Amino acid sequence: MTHAPDAPTSTPTLAQALTPVVFLIALLAASVWLFGDGSSSGPNQIALILASVIAALVGIRNGHSWPSIEQGIGRGISTTMGPLLILLVVGALIGTWILAGIVPTMIYYGLSILHPSFFYAAACVICALVAVATGSSWTTAGTIGIALIGVATAQGLHLGLAAGAIISGAYFGDKMSALSDTTNLAPAVAGTDLFTHIRHMLWTTTPSIAIAVGLFTAAGLVTPTPSSTDQLAGVLVALESQFSIGPHLLLPVALVLFLVVRRVPPLPSLLLGALTGAVFAAWFQPQTVLTYVNEPALPRAVALAKGCWMALFDGVVLQSENEAVDDLLSRGGMASMLQTVWLVITATMFGGVMETTGQLEVIAARILGFVRGTGSLISATLLTAFGTNVIASDQYISIVLPGRMFRAEYRRRGLDPKNLSRTLEDAGTITSVLIPWNTCGAYMATTLGVATLSYAPFCFFNLLNPLVAAIYGWTQISIAPLDERAGDPASTS
Repeated sequence: MTHAPDAPTSTPTLAQALTPVVFLIALLAASVWLFGDGSSSGPNQIALILASVIAALVGIRNGHSWPSIEQGIGRGISTTMGPLLILLVVGALIGTWILAGIVPTMIYYGLSILHPSFFYAAACVICALVAVATGSSWTTAGTIGIALIGVATAQGLHLGLAAGAIISGAYFGDKMSALSDTTNLAPAVAGTDLFTHIRHMLWTTTPSIAIAVGLFTAAGLVTPTPSSTDQLAGVLVALESQFSIGPHLLLPVALVLFLVVRRVPPLPSLLLGALTGAVFAAWFQPQTVLTYVNEPALPRAVALAKGCWMALFDGVVLQSENEAVDDLLSRGGMASMLQTVWLVITATMFGGVMETTGQLEVIAARILGFVRGTGSLISATLLTAFGTNVIASDQYISIVLPGRMFRAEYRRRGLDPKNLSRTLEDAGTITSVLIPWNTCGAYMATTLGVATLSYAPFCFFNLLNPLVAAIYGWTQISIAPLDERAGDPASTS
């Protein structure tokens, strides 16, 4: 049943519009204080729901009816249905690619390039490759990052520099991976598609990571370097013992990349990649699959099919003699994405209520009052995303809220939504780790054993990327206009 649009009795004041935001900030602060790193696994979602209630009460106070607010929530959530399906398929792809030895092969070759003379630069590149393969900066830092920090500690290297190299590579890889939840979230909020978003990010991330690697190389030339890499050698041995490693296992990666280049939509591309991974697992890693299933009574073919099926929905749990490898590769499956799906739904619920009741428009209008052109619009988006990271202490919210606030303005100014999605990641994803009380900053400091303020000055990629994005905005480099003929996003990069 549909309802006629509301005729609100009054427009929300700035104080009214900020009330749900302040309430949300207070709840998020309490969430981080009470639950720490686990705040994004449920507590933040409850905070978003409660803040949505406050926003709805403000809207009702100004004359909106509950049915219209509910419709607004539905519209907001409906825009994320495609990306949510992609997230689930990404989980399935991670599971089968681990079981097939595809992700282990990528990690193995990445670790093999480490050279003692270029520790910091190599650490950055290794973490970038691992994060691209896994789609997770947290997992990369919590596994390979810990091993690299161990090497740096044993050799008396600068731990701030080592942590900065690890984090720079991890966040570059996370940002450029189709398996990353934030990389899926940003285009969903902005109104573009996943692969268009990734291609457009190359403009800002490529020079940023190139400069960062150059700085880490220079740092390595003037500081002592480790003489051995025994801990990383242990990881390589563990990977070889658990999987059959070989370049042929990179064929599914090449297939997905080919489909991306051919502009095949993300959902069928990734689904085909996941199913190809399942076939590769049964064909090239049968013993690993049978060990994972651990049901000797089953016929071999049935056990292989069951193992691949399990990887699709529940991921992989690896049990080797190397704890770092187990932590790195025990993940994936559609079920692993449910927390992120929950977060996306509650975040878009809050954004939908704020948008439907006009509160988001009031806040955005105040910010946009300072915007005069494309450069200042890009800068305002970057600063708002960074400010949300500082205030809300969560990188997901720093993507969702500014995305909802600025989406209409980008379209009004004739700018393709991929400009917004890229800018959201250039600040929202990247700067979260630089803030000590942000969940990302707290996690990295705890995991690597290096204080946030000690490593932050050396996170060269994270510091450079927002600056590059701002320069591009002011100089109009790679700022794509809206292609009205193509519908909602333009197809060119």
